[in-house]
Amino acid sequence: MVLEMKVPSPGESITEVEIAEWLVQDGDYVEKDQAIAEVDSDKATLELPAEESGIITLKAEEGDAVAVGEVVCLIDTSAAKPEGDAAPAAEAKSEPKEEPAKVEAPKEAEAKKETYASGTPSPAAKKILDEKGIDAASVSGTGRDGRITKDDAVKAVPSMGTPTGGNRGESRSKLSMLRRKVAERLVSAKNETAMLTTFNEVDMSPIFALRKEYKETFKEKHGVSLGFMSFFTKAVVRALEMYPAVNSMIDGKEMLSFDFCDISIAVSGPKGLMVPVIRNAENLTFRGVESEVKRLAIRAREGEITVDEMTGGTFTITNGGVFGSMLSTPIINPPQSAILGMHNIVERPIAKDGQVVIAPIMYVALSYDHRIIDGKESVGFLVAVKEALESPEELLMDGNVKKALEL
Repeated sequence: MVLEMKVPSPGESITEVEIAEWLVQDGDYVEKDQAIAEVDSDKATLELPAEESGIITLKAEEGDAVAVGEVVCLIDTSAAKPEGDAAPAAEAKSEPKEEPAKVEAPKEAEAKKETYASGTPSPAAKKILDEKGIDAASVSGTGRDGRITKDDAVKAVPSMGTPTGGNRGESRSKLSMLRRKVAERLVSAKNETAMLTTFNEVDMSPIFALRKEYKETFKEKHGVSLGFMSFFTKAVVRALEMYPAVNSMIDGKEMLSFDFCDISIAVSGPKGLMVPVIRNAENLTFRGVESEVKRLAIRAREGEITVDEMTGGTFTITNGGVFGSMLSTPIINPPQSAILGMHNIVERPIAKDGQVVIAPIMYVALSYDHRIIDGKESVGFLVAVKEALESPEELLMDGNVKKALEL
């Protein structure tokens, strides 16, 4: 019996995926539930498990875009499992039937023979080379019998000597569906929102002091580190409750506001930017936030994050500081209306009580959609975040640090 494996739906509104990588080869014996491929949707990279055990025949190539419900491979469930650990050789596949000889007209045969001649470009390749002004004799063909393919012509560059004699190679690689979708969303956010950015600075001394005193005890008790994300998330939740317009989005001619805070956190994954969501962050303690951040970050970096875990979100926090960024203007994550950018922490001279002192300072940036958020609200929101971070014991912990940290 031959089973047709079709592309399952990775999530609502997704109609197409891309075969990122086959994890098995044509003719291999696969076990049920074994991961046989990685597929890219416009939101995440997911593994495709085998539905049954048997010999697999691949029906799509890596890089192919396939519709949800389309057959991508066949599994011969009646095939016996080969002895030992070795995968069955290609001979295990049935021999292909001979195609009847195709009779070609003399002129067609002559043209085809000329195309396959060594160093001769195909018609499409010849057109590209002519447009580039490149002599076909200077291009090495990779096609059958050394013919120059269209891909060879696309990659070909004019011969240009350099005084230093340095290399002048280049390479091309196809953008993943996830990367293309991220690019589309970023351009859309720039073109379809009235985006502005306001900046401020935060003296991180109080948070440094709290972490220095309690981080070891916190980690021993809860199994996670006391990082900056819990402080920033709690500060953002407080500010969103004070300025609900920042926790809203435009839906047609209406403003959609939320009485909950689903905080998206930008994470750099192997396939590009991932934005998993911390659900109902307003109900989480410091331990709860740190545990959820760690769980989502690990799943994103290992490629295990699901579409549901990245769907939604009412506000985003991104941390360019981990890469050394001093200051940036983060781009709104649509359909949200605002995003907070964290940056690196640098010791800088500041004025305190009439004295110049050195303190760990972080610049923060809030990009917002001016169609829905006024300047007063955006500045007020960022000031509220600053105040909470500079007075965490009072504004985020109700004056009881040990209780807030569950110690």
